[in-house]
Amino acid sequence: MIPYSILDLAPVPVGAETADALANSVALARHAEALGYNRFWLAEHHNMPGIASAATAVVIGHVAGATEKIRVGSGGVMLPNHSPLMVAEAFGTLATLYPGRIDLGLGRAPGTDMLTARALRRGMDGADRFPEDVVELMGFLGDAEPGQKVTAHPGAGTHVPVWILGSSLYGAQLAAYLGLPYAFASHFAPQALEQAIDVYRRTFRPSAKLAAPYFMLAANVFAGETDAEGVFLKSSSMQAFANLRSGRPGKLPRPVEGVEELIGPVMAAQVGEALSCSATGGPETVRRELGALIARYRPDEVILTGNIHDFGARKRSFEIAAEAMQTLGATAEA
Repeated sequence: MIPYSILDLAPVPVGAETADALANSVALARHAEALGYNRFWLAEHHNMPGIASAATAVVIGHVAGATEKIRVGSGGVMLPNHSPLMVAEAFGTLATLYPGRIDLGLGRAPGTDMLTARALRRGMDGADRFPEDVVELMGFLGDAEPGQKVTAHPGAGTHVPVWILGSSLYGAQLAAYLGLPYAFASHFAPQALEQAIDVYRRTFRPSAKLAAPYFMLAANVFAGETDAEGVFLKSSSMQAFANLRSGRPGKLPRPVEGVEELIGPVMAAQVGEALSCSATGGPETVRRELGALIARYRPDEVILTGNIHDFGARKRSFEIAAEAMQTLGATAEA
């Protein structure tokens, strides 16, 4: 069976507050653990009132402390916003508190607008040091060398698994060169997906971390009891994406009928393309669409996300998705 995981953006719905979103993340992680999900990842975003996971490592610790066995990690930490040493210390601490359960996914983008990026990176020269920073960070998480002048305490010797995240060929090339697992952000930027998979698999160099390529596909899921309900639930994410593209980020809107008319045909086409790597509808439709994605891209793991306004409906959506993944796994093994 292909492992299936959750990417949680800790959405703050209209009518709720940040505290509600963080409580929902804990409840969803517990639900995911009971449903057999493999990982529960949280994403770093800044200056976005609709996302509560800006302090990603803090939220990861909160979720890990409230669960028992599910892996918890970042999808991802935006490394240019931080020094490698501080990330190593934060995730080394998490790995010490929750051994064998912490993942460190790394991204190259700022996770915000450029004005906020400048506030985050105050005092930095803006040079792209992402590959060097990844290598430095892995060094801090590895075994300390004799005479090493700077060591991460905690961090050294924890060997926290590092993933490269990306939405372009850059991340695929870097993950392949370093011999690391790779996750593609196809849940919002699927345009280069096929090329990135090909580059990653074709140019992968085995490493001490990983003997063979390991690719994780990100997909949206909006599952309801019927196809119509799934489409209705998806309208919240469509509005949120349209608002973000229009420079008006906010809390996750309530679902609406006729969302295409509300956001306009041009924006609806853009949003439709961005969210095209999705499974939307009732249980059978979601199973079929997830199966088609798996058959097409042959991922080693699937990570599912889906911003749904009503938390009960969101939990049920991931429940339907888990049932679909289990059915697909049983069919493949038969």
